[in-house]
Amino acid sequence: MSDFPITIFHNPACGTSRNTVAMVQAAGYEPTVVEYLQAGWTKPQLQELLAAMGAKPRDMLRDKGTPAAELGLLEPKVTDDAILDAMVEHPILVNRPIVVTPKGVKLSRPSDAVLDLLDRKPDSFTKEDGEVVRL
Repeated sequence: MSDFPITIFHNPACGTSRNTVAMVQAAGYEPTVVEYLQAGWTKPQLQELLAAMGAKPRDMLRDKGTPAAELGLLEPKVTDDAILDAMVEHPILVNRPIVVTPKGVKLSRPSDAVLDLLDRKPDSFTKEDGEVVRL
């Protein structure tokens, strides 16, 4: 067990998520990677992550490429509970990647946002699109 455990809730089909995992690995960490589309979510788990981020369900609701609009979740009147219930039923509704470290919990969009949660950082990192991040 690492003295700096990192968990990444990851969707391997997402470039931002892949870049985040690779950036953490480039910093010398071996994160626990949870493919949440397969693992699914529980409502208490989502509530715990949101509380740690100081966020509301709508803050991590993904609409692009999801059934959020068809389910009516983008309407302002939709309750937090309704959004959470939909996220449990349709895991794709949760935006990604969500990173958990001893320094905090964050939706890592853009992928560079993960660097704030790490004790050590890579000297530089090249994203999938060729963009070089120098630190």
